[in-house]
This record gives sequence, C-alpha cells and structure tokens, in this order.
Amino acid sequence: MTTHRPEQPTPDYVPGHGLLAGKVVVVTAAAGAGIGAAAARKVLEEGCKAVVISDTHERRLAESHEALAAEFGAERVASIVCNVTKESDVVALYDAAEQFGGVDVAINNAGLGGTNDILEMPDETWNLVLDITLTGTMRCIREAGKRFVAAGKKGVIVNNSSVIGWRFQDGQSHYAAAKAGVKALTRGAAADLAQYGIRVNAVSPSLAMHPFLEKVTSPELLAELKGKEAFGRAAAPWEIANVMVFLASDYSSYLTGEVISASSQHA
Repeated sequence: MTTHRPEQPTPDYVPGHGLLAGKVVVVTAAAGAGIGAAAARKVLEEGCKAVVISDTHERRLAESHEALAAEFGAERVASIVCNVTKESDVVALYDAAEQFGGVDVAINNAGLGGTNDILEMPDETWNLVLDITLTGTMRCIREAGKRFVAAGKKGVIVNNSSVIGWRFQDGQSHYAAAKAGVKALTRGAAADLAQYGIRVNAVSPSLAMHPFLEKVTSPELLAELKGKEAFGRAAAPWEIANVMVFLASDYSSYLTGEVISASSQHA
C-alpha cells in the first residue's frame, strides 16, 4: 500500500562552482519561474560567458531578461522570442548566440502539458503537445548539432523529459507519449552525434513546483503527487537545473544517450 511520506525541508540553495566557465548557453522556455528560468540563472552562476534565453511569452521573457541582466550584467544575457514549432524561430534563436561566439551548450526545456482523457482527445491537442514537446526538441537538437559540427565544437545538449514518460498518470497520454519520445530521441541523437564528440543527455523530473503549476493544478492533486515523493515534497526548480548543469559540464564527459531521473518517487 502506498503511504504518504512526511514532507522534508528543501535543502539550502547550492552556489555556483564555475562548472560552465566560458560557455555560451541557449535555454528554451526560460521565462517565468519554472525549470527553464532556474536553468538560465544556474548557468550564469556557473560562470557561463553568456546565456541566450527564449520563450513564446514576450512580456515574461522581457522581464526575465531584465532581471538576469541586472544581476549578472547586460553583456552576458540575450533573449529572443522563439516558438519551437517554427523552424525559422529556432534558426533565429541560434543565430542570436553567434554574437557571443556561437553556442556551446543547448538546454531544450520547451514543452506543453495539460490533462485530457484519451477518449476525448482532439487531434489538435495531441498534435500541439507532440509538436512543441517532442518535435520542437528535435528541431533544437538538429540546429544545435549543425552549429556544433560547423564550428568543430564538442558541444553538449541537455533535454528535459519527465518521469511521466515512464509512469502511469490519468489524462496524460499525449504528454507521456511526447516525453517518452524525448527519451528515445535523446538516445538516437546521441548515437548520431557521438562521432563528432557531441554529447546528448536528458533529465527526467517528477514534480518540480513553480507558480504556473500551482495555477493549473488543483491543491488536491498537488498534495497527492507530493505524497508519492520519498521526500514528501516537490523539487524546487533549481534542484532540477543543478542536474542539467551537471549534464552540461565536463563532470559528465563520459555520459551520452543517458536519461537521469531527477525524482524522489518511491514505488
């Protein structure tokens, strides 16, 4: 029988250690307060030369840009509106990194969820979730890979998947299929790009708490999901970003095609 675990405190924030010194990093879906925003902040704390952040929400993106530029220096931050379902937007995103000498690390965080019973799933909903979450990730891998190969860089790609791609959850067939696809895509792309010294890995979070999730999820469901975690709590977005930084850094130099489960869920 599944039991709810007592909620453990969130650990102290981990400061940067220079793991990405001199790197140029591109992060998709980086506006707001979720995993992408946490990743953008972490790569700056880890000493990256510059970060290029993107999102589809222009106002939130501008606010995120302003906040990061004020804290870390305007010369280290760029932003561009990018819809990963549009190839031209993805190309423009990576063009924006050229002002800093070109991308070294690509963090593919863009995704779309939602709750829909499979019996009532419109094609349009299914197609949109797959296009953003899976095909959008492919577009970003493809463009980053082309840039790495052209520049002769041993670049790194980090994708954001989800434990839902492995596990059972009501109303999540579209999102689960997309995130399972991201895992398979990660392995396939890693195989294709290994000959160039390019690494491709993914992080697979369970529950990371941020304001948007609280708006679209009922308190009852959040409590249930937290109760399934061994620590009795959701991850803070920065805890997931730390795993992304590890995968982006030289500490994971022998990892490619791997999916790391950033989860405390118990069976």
